[in-house]
Amino acid sequence: MGSSTLRLSRAEHWFPLPCRKKNSRGLTLATLREGADALAARDVDLARVLERVGYPPIWGRRPGFSSLVRIILEQQVSLRSAEAMYRRLELHLGGVTPESFGRAGVTRLRRLGVTRQKAGYCVGLARRVLSGALDLSAVARADDDVGRRMLLDVPGLGAWSVDIYYVMALRRPDVWPRGDLALAAALRDLKKLRALPTHEQQLDFACAWAPWRSVAARILWALYLIDRGRFTHQRAAASPSTPPALPPPILHPRSS
Repeated sequence: MGSSTLRLSRAEHWFPLPCRKKNSRGLTLATLREGADALAARDVDLARVLERVGYPPIWGRRPGFSSLVRIILEQQVSLRSAEAMYRRLELHLGGVTPESFGRAGVTRLRRLGVTRQKAGYCVGLARRVLSGALDLSAVARADDDVGRRMLLDVPGLGAWSVDIYYVMALRRPDVWPRGDLALAAALRDLKKLRALPTHEQQLDFACAWAPWRSVAARILWALYLIDRGRFTHQRAAASPSTPPALPPPILHPRSS
């Protein structure tokens, strides 16, 4: 498998063809553990992390408009800041729905503190859903490549945002969120690299983790938070009765 082949494949497809495997089942607690065990058997470094912290939380979100709005709000800001803004919008608009955002328009979102660009993205998304130009149920049912293209057509939803939606909301088991800074930092620590891995290097490492790349991402997010004292993970945290204390860091590529 030559590097030139990988580079061409990544330019034209969601995943590199040499490591692409069809796995569209939604991730569950049972398959999360199945995937983690498979990764541990394949990668000694991930095995050490799992031995230390146990299974990672599933960190899921409900598919639909509200999750896409959250992802847009999280771009280039901290999760706490984005969460505060989301709660403000939810309170003042009576809910985070296409209808409430369509009625509010850009002007009201701006008055509530949303940046001009993000307000435009959110209202544009709402109008696409209301008009039927974007059917989020169809996105969830479609093959991943097709659904991804449907979302990438929406202004404000780039590759990172779409990847996060597929990992967190649709819970696809084999998605690597490209450009995520927290994953890059955790991968550097995991593999004892001298510098943050480039996008190409991240994809090369993640290729070996197919068809469980979303599970590998969750393991590395947990590692990132634990190593920085932001998350005390219990070994039973993958149980429904033990919810995670914090969402994963999912740092946007251009965040500070």
